[in-house]
Formats: sequence, C-alpha cells, structure tokens
Amino acid sequence: MEHITFGSRKRTYTMAAVIASLLAILTIRLYELQFVQFQSFRSQAETNSIRQIAKDPLRGLMYDRTGKLLVDNNPSYTLTVTPFEFEWRILPLLKQLFDIDTNVVRYRVSRAGINSFQPVKIARDLSFAQLSLLEENRTLLPGVNYTIESRRVYHLKPHLAHLLGYTKEISPGLLKSLGAYYQPGDIVGFNGIEAYYEDILRGTKGYGYHSVDSRGKVIESFDHGRADIVAEEGSDLVLTIDMDLQLYGEKILHGRRGAIVALDPTNGEVLAFVSSPDYNLSDFSGRIPVDVWSALRDDPASPMFNRCSMAAYPPGSTFKMLVAVAALQEGIIDINTRINCPGSYLLAGQEFGCHGAHGDINVVSAIEHSCNVFFYKLIFKLGFDNLQKYGHLFHIGRLTGMDISNENTGLLPSREYYDKRYGSKWNIGYLVNLGIGQGEINTTPLQMAAYTATLANGGTYYRPHAVKEIKDRVSNKTTMVDNKPERLPISREALAVIQRGMFRVVNGSGTGYAARVSGTKVAGKTGTAQNPPNPDHAWFVGYAPFEDPRIAIAVIVENSGFGGTVAAPIAGAMIRRYLFGEYAPQGEHEPTEVPDPVIPVVPLRDAAVED
Repeated sequence: MEHITFGSRKRTYTMAAVIASLLAILTIRLYELQFVQFQSFRSQAETNSIRQIAKDPLRGLMYDRTGKLLVDNNPSYTLTVTPFEFEWRILPLLKQLFDIDTNVVRYRVSRAGINSFQPVKIARDLSFAQLSLLEENRTLLPGVNYTIESRRVYHLKPHLAHLLGYTKEISPGLLKSLGAYYQPGDIVGFNGIEAYYEDILRGTKGYGYHSVDSRGKVIESFDHGRADIVAEEGSDLVLTIDMDLQLYGEKILHGRRGAIVALDPTNGEVLAFVSSPDYNLSDFSGRIPVDVWSALRDDPASPMFNRCSMAAYPPGSTFKMLVAVAALQEGIIDINTRINCPGSYLLAGQEFGCHGAHGDINVVSAIEHSCNVFFYKLIFKLGFDNLQKYGHLFHIGRLTGMDISNENTGLLPSREYYDKRYGSKWNIGYLVNLGIGQGEINTTPLQMAAYTATLANGGTYYRPHAVKEIKDRVSNKTTMVDNKPERLPISREALAVIQRGMFRVVNGSGTGYAARVSGTKVAGKTGTAQNPPNPDHAWFVGYAPFEDPRIAIAVIVENSGFGGTVAAPIAGAMIRRYLFGEYAPQGEHEPTEVPDPVIPVVPLRDAAVED
C-alpha cells in the first residue's frame, strides 16, 4: 500500500500544526460550553420550559388619625385567559357564561404578543355562581381560568370620596404613561390619595414559576416553588382627617354645592375635606354598576367633581387681607395710614361702588367693614409686581403641593397674562377689581384654607397634607410625612394688623358675626364673589381660637348669596364641632376687644395715601 505524503517534511509539520490548532480550538470551545457558559445555556433552556406568572400584591390599607381602619381589602375572583392556550371558537360560550365584552377579550388576547403564556385579566368580581359555571365547563374552555385578587372595602361613615379617590382597572392611556410595571387589567389608584400614593400603596408584584410541556401547558410548580418571588404588600397610610368633623361637614353641606376645607394651622394637616355633592365609594368597590355610573356622570350637580381642590372661584373680599399684608410689608401703608371712602370710586368715568361711605379709615377698619374703596385705591399703590410676589408667597396661582392627585393652580393674573389675553387693549385700570378679589383672579377652597392658616399662625406656610404617616409592612418602619414649612418674609407686626382686622370682622361690627362660637374667639373674613350671570358665591375664611389657632377653615357655597349669612354660620358650626365636640355649648359669646398690637410706624415709600 502506497504511503500518503505531503511532498515534504515541512508540509507535513504545517498540516499537523493546523490540525492540532483546530483540535485545540474545538477543545476550548467544548470547555466553554460545558463549564464556563453552562449556567447561561441552562437558564435559556429552562426559560423555554418554564413560565413566569405574575402575582399581584395586597394594596396598602388606610387608617384614620386614631388608628381606626378605614380602607381594607377583600378577596375578589378575576377571570383570566392564557392567550397561548385560548381557542377563538369558544368566544361565544365565554360571553354566554360570563356576560363579558368580547371586544375586551379580543383586544387583550391579541395584545399579548411574546407574553402569550402569561394569563391576561378579562373580568372582575366573579360571583360564586360564575365560578361554579367555570368549573363545570372547564374542559370546554381551554386557557380560561381565574385568579384571586383583592378589592377595596370601606369602613367609614363619611363618604370622603374626593379625598380618598378610588381604584379601577388601568386604562390604555395610563398603561402607556405609567411604565412597564403594569399590565392590561391591573388595578391602579385613580384620583385623590389612591393616585398620589400609588407607588407606595400598590406594593411590588411577585412571580411564580411553573414547568410546562411542549405545548406550553402548565404541569407543576417549578423546583417546588423555591424559585418563586414573593409579592410585597403595599405600605399603609395613616390619615390626618378628623372623621367626626368630616361627617359633620358632609351633613351641613348636603343638598348644596360647595366645599369646606379645614386645616391645622400649626402643621398643615387636613382636618376636613368636604366637596358637595359627593358619591359613595362603596359603589366603586369592584365593578361599578352601569346605572350608578350613568347617574353620576349625567347628574348636572357634578358629584364626581372635586370642588375642594379643583374648582376655582373669585375669592371676593377674602382676598383683601393679602392686598393689605403686602402693602404693610412693603411700607406702602402702616396701621396709621388712612384712606377716604366717600361710598364709591370713580375711574376713567366708571363708578365702582362700596358698601357704604366709611370716611377716613385705616387698614384694620377697612378689613372689618370690607371697604371696597380702600382696596380699590390701595391696589394701585401696590401694583402688579407686588401682587404677584405676595400672591405666590401664599400659593395663589400655584399648587399648594397637597398630597392629592387632582389640584388646580387657580389664576393670579399678571401683566403677561393680560398681554396674552387682551393684547394692547388693557390698561392699569384692570387692577381695580383685583383689589377686592374680583376680575380674572380665581382660587380654590384648598388654597384659601392654606392662606388663612398662614395668616393665623404668624407667617409660616405649611404644605397641606392628608397623610400623617406611612407604615412599611415589609420593614415595619414608620415614616412621618414632611409638611415642608416655608417661613414667609412677612413681619409678625404686619400679620398682627391683619389678624386684628379679621377679629373685628367676627367680633366687632363686621359681617362675620354669624361665625361666632360660644367659649372661644373666632377671627375671619366674609366674601361675596360675583358670578354673573348666575347668583353670587358665598365665602368665609377664618380660624380659632384667636390667641392660639388650632383650626383654619375655608367655606364656599355656590350661588347662595352673601358670605356673612350663608358661609359664616357653616364655618362657625364646624369650628364649634372641632373645638368642643358633639355636645358643644350653643349660643354666641359676647364680643370682646383686644388691645391694638404694638407695631412700629414704618416710613411710607410714597406720600400718604390720598383720595
């Protein structure tokens, strides 16, 4: 047999080296596959035979300020469909048994994509009868199953609907904006505290891993459940609300349109948050009946509209204290400055009326008697820039920052605003109505309550907040909510002048006498906000006790007339209830005078204010 040669020894060595190199490369690659990359390929192989199924966590609970449970969870059964196993031919049977919208099934199943082994939620709140039907027809319903979730249950006498908000199934729009955590059919907080604290209340999803066969059908729990990720329950919230005061406020406003916001002026805690009319949150626990939703949606009184933080109204005369404190702080006036009120103010041929001819009065009397002419004239001395400056300090035209998802900024007009709206057709005369809280200015009851609390406590703006503590169930750690105090650059002497004027509104000859409360001293200010062509809105803002404020309040009743006759009695009743409880003494205390605050005379920036 003839030997095979490569023509030379050199060629033989070269070929041997090539073969040896190839064998070495193959050996190294086999080593990498068997040892270095073993775990990676094992994980990929397991992925092909193991399915991940999400487990929803329990949502955090809510308690009142005394620790009483308000918002709880109950088990709820949700119908699911696994797209990979589902057969479209059973869609008519699915509709017949469970009365579901077939378009929802088509949308969610077709949207599954690469997650076709992940069950999608189709219908919530299955009854026991429906669960029985599912079990009886299981062989006819491939890919159809159920999962146990939770739904909100409410243990509270007041509705508190606009503050708490509610939970509902996530919409396609929210699904896009909230990120990859959520899947179609997930529950999400909507409005109020539920939405604001969504990331805290929702918890963290867990995941169960299951072995599947070649067709993707689940066989058993993978590795006896040792690889499962446990869901982490959401954190609990402790609210600041005084439930007795809230219930009392809801009863007072029942049948009217309006709002009451009460705060603790020492820390910004929300004591009452009443928007009327409202609705019963129990109707929103689980699937909302169609007739209930239609009735709420079509009600001309708009019961689902949050009037506390979303409705913006002209503040009327309740705004006069802001104009006054700005002028005092800027040195434009002091307590001795007097402005003459002949009963009206003439500007460019147009007459602006007052409530009477008050003569020469100072700022305290101007607040007490709600003299329009005093503030018509004063606003021109103050000017747009200072109005903007001090308005923003009190968060007028800005968000208060309250822990609620739905809040309106209101409107504090500026030069830029008028330029944009009217072009060159406006002039400085537009200021005249702003001086008495009319014109384009709009504020929310929440803003007015926070503004009043700041006047009451001597100039510290506390962010209104309805949650006192956050309790993490996983770590057992309790976190106090930050009230973010802002010390405003306003002297206590200037604020003392305002406080004295507000005291006289209620206890002197002002229009707020209906807010008097036996056993304590109330300070406040009425307002009657024009709302043409409809009747006026009635305002009252105030606080008590005068010497050591514990409650600040804003009340508005829509289209009801004068603040002094409609809103002031409501505020007085709320203050009485909070300070003295259910068995408060009735009747009015005799108004008592307080000594004038000692205020240094500040040199006027301009000459004395004249007519």
